[in-house]
Amino acid sequence: MEALTEFLGTISGYVWGPPLLILLVGTGIFLTVRLGLLQLRLLPYALKLTFSKNPDKDAQGDISHFQALSTAMAATVGTGNIVGVATAVILGGPGAVFWMWFSAFFGMATKYGEAVLAVKYRIVDARGQMAGGPMYYLEHGLKQKWLAVLFAIFGAIAAFGIGNGTQSNSVASVVRDTFSVPTWITGIILTIFAAVVIIGGIKTIGKVTAFFVPFMALFYIIAGIIIMILNMDLIPAALGTIFSAAFTGEAAVGGAIGAAIRYGVARGVFSNEAGLGSAPIAAAAAKTDMPGRQALVSMTQVLFDTLIICSITGITIVMSGLYLDDSLEGAALTTAAFEQFLGGAGPIIVAIGLIFFASSTIIGWSYYGEKCFQYLFKNPSLLIVYRIAFVAMVFVGATVSLDVVWTFSDVMNGLMAFPNLIGLLGLSGVIVYETKKITAKIKEEKEQARSGN
Repeated sequence: MEALTEFLGTISGYVWGPPLLILLVGTGIFLTVRLGLLQLRLLPYALKLTFSKNPDKDAQGDISHFQALSTAMAATVGTGNIVGVATAVILGGPGAVFWMWFSAFFGMATKYGEAVLAVKYRIVDARGQMAGGPMYYLEHGLKQKWLAVLFAIFGAIAAFGIGNGTQSNSVASVVRDTFSVPTWITGIILTIFAAVVIIGGIKTIGKVTAFFVPFMALFYIIAGIIIMILNMDLIPAALGTIFSAAFTGEAAVGGAIGAAIRYGVARGVFSNEAGLGSAPIAAAAAKTDMPGRQALVSMTQVLFDTLIICSITGITIVMSGLYLDDSLEGAALTTAAFEQFLGGAGPIIVAIGLIFFASSTIIGWSYYGEKCFQYLFKNPSLLIVYRIAFVAMVFVGATVSLDVVWTFSDVMNGLMAFPNLIGLLGLSGVIVYETKKITAKIKEEKEQARSGN
C-alpha cells in the first residue's frame, strides 16, 4: 500500500507540475486580455447581481443565480482554505500568498469563461433538469466528444476522493481532536446529513447551500477581521513580508522563488478550482436569460474563496510567524496561528470552520460527480446507484485512512483541467461574443433605468 501511495504521489507531482500550472494561469491571462480586464470592469455589476433579490424568474434553469453560486462555493470552500493555504506557506514561504492572489485575479476570467460556456451549451436532460459543464461544451461546442468523455470520467472518480472521502476524514479528525468525539459517530452524522441533502437533488442542494454557505463564510471572515483589528500593528509587516518573499523565495523550501510561485499557484487553484471545470457544472443549472449574466456571478466565487477567505488564513499565519516552526503543518499551523491571537477560542473557530467548509464540499461535489456520471450513463435510474455509493463513501472516509484515495483523486482532479482548458482556449471566441452581448445588455438596462422606463 505504501508503494502504491508513493507511486501515485509521483504521478500527482507530474500532473500538478509546472506545465499544468502554466496552462492554468496562462489561460486566465489570455482570457483577461481578450475580455479587456472584465474582472475589474464588471465586478461592481457582478456583485450587485450576485446578491440581487430579483433573479431571472422567467428564464430557463433549476435554481437562482445565488443558489448556483452557493453550490459552487460549497464545493470549493473546503479544506484548501485552511489546510491548503497553510501548506502553501510552509512549502513556498510567505511569498506563496502573493502568488495565490496573482493566480486568483486571472482565475476570475477563467471562471467567467467556464460559466459562459456551461450555460451556452447546457441541455435539458431526461428528468427535465438542466445539465451542463465541460462535458457538454467539449462535445457540442468544440465537437470533441472524446475529450468530454475523458473529463466526465475524471470528474466522476475525483468526486469520491477530493470531494467526499478526504473531506469527511478531515471533519472526523478535527472533531475527534477538538471535541473528543469518536470518528464513527461523526461519520454517521455526516452520512445522514449528506443523504438527506443529496437525495433531494439540485433544488434541495441549492436551497441548503444558499443558507449554509453565507453563514460558514461569514463565521470565518468575522473571526479573521477580529484578528486583523486587534493586531493592526502587525499587518504592514506581514504584507511587507508577503510581497518581498514573493520575489526572493524567503523561507521557501531551498529559498527558491520557484517554490513560492509553484505552491502559491497550485494551492490557490486547488482552493478556487478556476480552470478545473467543476464549478461550471453548477452554473449551468442557474435561471438566467443570458450566459454572460450567470458567468459574472460565478466569477465572484474566486473573489470570495481565494482573495478573501484564503487571504485571512494566509495573512494570519504570516502575522503569527509560526510558519517558521518546523513542527507545525497543515491544519495544526492554522490552528496555532488562530490560538496565538484568540486564545482558547482560536482552535474552536478553526475546527468549526473546517467542519462547515469540508461538509459543504461534500454536498457541492456530489452534484458535480452525479452530472459527470449522468453524462457517461444516460439512464436516469442509475443515478440512485451513484448517490448511494457517494453517501456510503462519506462514512468510509470518516472512519478509515485514505492516503491512496486522496492521492489518486488528486491525480483525477488535476487531469480534469487539461480537457477543460483546451475547451476554454478553443472556444474563446464564443466567450468573447457572449461577453459583447451581455455588455451591450447591461448598457441598455442602465440607459433604460436613467430614462425611467
